[in-house]
Amino acid sequence: MLFRQFVDDDLGCASYLIGDPSKGEAILVDPAYAIEQYLEAANDAGVRIVRVLETHTHADHVSGHGRLALEHGVPTSVHPLAEPEFAFEPLADGQELTAGSVPIRVIHTPGHRPEHCAFVVDDRLVLTGDSLFIGDAARPDLAVEAREGAEGLFHSLQRLTQLPDTYEVYPGHVAGSLCGAAMSPDHSSTIGNEKRTNAKLASGDAQAFINATASLSTPRPPTTARVVALNKGPFVGAPAQLENLDDPGEATILDVRPADTHAAGHVHGAFNVPATGSSFATRAGFVLDPDERIVIHAADEAEAQEAARGLRAVGFLELAGYVNGVPATEKFDPVELDELEELLEQGAVEVLDVREKSERDEGYIPGSLHIPFRLLRGFGTDGVNPEKPVVTICESGMRASIAASVLTAAGIDARPVLHGGVHDWPGGTVSFRRCGGSG
Repeated sequence: MLFRQFVDDDLGCASYLIGDPSKGEAILVDPAYAIEQYLEAANDAGVRIVRVLETHTHADHVSGHGRLALEHGVPTSVHPLAEPEFAFEPLADGQELTAGSVPIRVIHTPGHRPEHCAFVVDDRLVLTGDSLFIGDAARPDLAVEAREGAEGLFHSLQRLTQLPDTYEVYPGHVAGSLCGAAMSPDHSSTIGNEKRTNAKLASGDAQAFINATASLSTPRPPTTARVVALNKGPFVGAPAQLENLDDPGEATILDVRPADTHAAGHVHGAFNVPATGSSFATRAGFVLDPDERIVIHAADEAEAQEAARGLRAVGFLELAGYVNGVPATEKFDPVELDELEELLEQGAVEVLDVREKSERDEGYIPGSLHIPFRLLRGFGTDGVNPEKPVVTICESGMRASIAASVLTAAGIDARPVLHGGVHDWPGGTVSFRRCGGSG
């Protein structure tokens, strides 16, 4: 049996190629929009991709099933509760499929979405999609009301745990995805190990599981609705070639160069989301509007192409092009932590903590404001004092740079802490106690 896992570390998404080299056939599960990697792998293994299986309609990345259908005539199978607008072959609970002589059995596992299915491969491993993760379980609130989704998820997890303990578990997401909050960095496990270690499988009480799971929340990217629409709608074909532009014109500039490079000089109004940083595409999705004209500012073509691949993965398909070597018209001076301490003592700056609320609760700089970076563009900068320079800070500098670029584009004097963050702060921090006190 040919079995290969592909992981997009930026989005935390996983896809799978299952085949039978002796028969020259393979099935692809949950493909990404960048299908070249699968075609190359299939060619190297001497197999032809004959079908795409979708565990569900994805909300966090654009599927490659459209490109495979339009460019290579590969059919797509998905459960009919997905209600797709494209031609598909329906999946049903208990259905048996084959990749050559390799058996694949469908298990309908609703919860994350009503149509969700898992796939048992060769009676020895299970592709759990967005149901059971390594160390966690899927969020239930993206397609239906959270409690309804949690109830479905509970029963689906119970079905999966009835599989033999020796079955290997290969999920649709790994650490880095917003579809789960406590995923392990491991890319696989076993049913037995998950039953022993996964807290989401610890309770056999449905009501307790529903209460706990439905109350959890992680940020929902604003790209979610667009990505779902693309994945449910007519097949999406290959992207247009990314053009190298002499002049960006009237466009939103996304500067994907490193934060220090951006700080040293950038195009006026550019937003800085470094392509080399973690969760690039997700973070860019919180800053950009898919309906605006977007031009990438990169150091070179390779960096521009990598950024474009990430942006297309989350639904930004119509990119205007990229620029490099364009004149820098403005810059900002980063602030070091020891300098920030002096500036605060002088009352010369305002500190803006741009982390998530859960991070801030664990410790923050006294007197600092709090607005998560992802909210700055969409919801404005109410509460930020325009009379003082604003110093943005996070954990490592990445989100601080994004936030400073958004504030600067809005006309606010902003300076990021790029080297270090709140937990490196030399002074005392304050933590928030949910019982009502702080100290």
